[in-house]
Amino acid sequence: MIPYGRQDITSEDIEEVVKVLNSDFLTQGPVLPKFEKSISIYCGVSYAYAMNSATSALHIACMALEVGRGDIVWTAANTFAASSNCALYCNASIDFVDIDPVSYNISISNLKSKLQLAETEGCLPKVLIPVHMTGQSCEMSEIFELSKKYGFKIIEDASHAIGGKYLNNPIGCCKYSDITVFSFHPVKIITTGEGGMAVTNNENLAQKISLLRSHGITRDSNLMSKEDGPWYYEQIDLGYNYRMTEIQGALGLSQMNRLDEYIKRRHDIANFYNESLSELPLQIPKQFKDSFSSFHLYVIRLNLSMIESSHKDIFESLRKDNILVNLHYMPVYLHPYYKNNLGFKSGHCPEAEKYYSEAISIPMFPTLSNEDQLVVVNALKKYL
Repeated sequence: MIPYGRQDITSEDIEEVVKVLNSDFLTQGPVLPKFEKSISIYCGVSYAYAMNSATSALHIACMALEVGRGDIVWTAANTFAASSNCALYCNASIDFVDIDPVSYNISISNLKSKLQLAETEGCLPKVLIPVHMTGQSCEMSEIFELSKKYGFKIIEDASHAIGGKYLNNPIGCCKYSDITVFSFHPVKIITTGEGGMAVTNNENLAQKISLLRSHGITRDSNLMSKEDGPWYYEQIDLGYNYRMTEIQGALGLSQMNRLDEYIKRRHDIANFYNESLSELPLQIPKQFKDSFSSFHLYVIRLNLSMIESSHKDIFESLRKDNILVNLHYMPVYLHPYYKNNLGFKSGHCPEAEKYYSEAISIPMFPTLSNEDQLVVVNALKKYL
């Protein structure tokens, strides 16, 4: 069986986790801040706050930017539901921007047109959440310029993209955004089991994120109304228990030692696929000169006009061969919840829907052997 993605847990990782299990602190101890610091240094960003998932981090990012009832948030159509659910958690409205057919990221031309129309109709977004699909950065400099023109804030959903770069800067440096969010789910670049991170350069946002991820409770004397003693704390906002544990932090900190090695291996695999699949009736991922992908996913798009079998037939054939391909993603608005409760319909983002009808994520993870890569390639050659 060859999965589309999987974690790599080493003896060193296990040793670091066991150290925490044998320590005095399983949560709220000294290890998690070290993990956060390692991310902030790697990304060149001022503040980093770990949470129990990227979903939680997206929610807190929206809260920190004061997204609420009456506000509108936009995100990419082809993403995991969390990229849009975070706005709904805040009682805001959500809408979707169609994608570029080559990068699979938000289409700048579609975004410009949508913003122009929204301005005339008085319904501009308060926040835009561009998603760095498969690990390749969106065109953030252009998005940033549009944010200045139209007045929206930016949360980068970099769940796929830690270790990637844009214009020679690490994704997560927040040069073109207010907040960036990472995911540490097991199939992502590095893992903490489950987990996420919100990073920012804005001190005010950092303070809000820190507060809201931990019940809205503080011991900071500068924020409290009084001090009764060393035991004293105050809840000054309504937050959530979204903290990451020491156990997860230890795993993440250990994994950071191999992040660059993981990225290099993913590029090696991508290069092999690029060469081996170039003659088949499919579109391989295009890499743009301004970006350096982390290659969380390797997505092929079938040229169905040149193939006798259907998209579904090829997908199922690969799975029958124990190649556990996947599809990232169905347009969020096609989920029944969005259609039945929010009124979305097919045709809202045509390019995202076309992508969905053609895309397959083939195996991509650092420990994927050369032999298994060849198995994947030969299977595709057999069915295409």
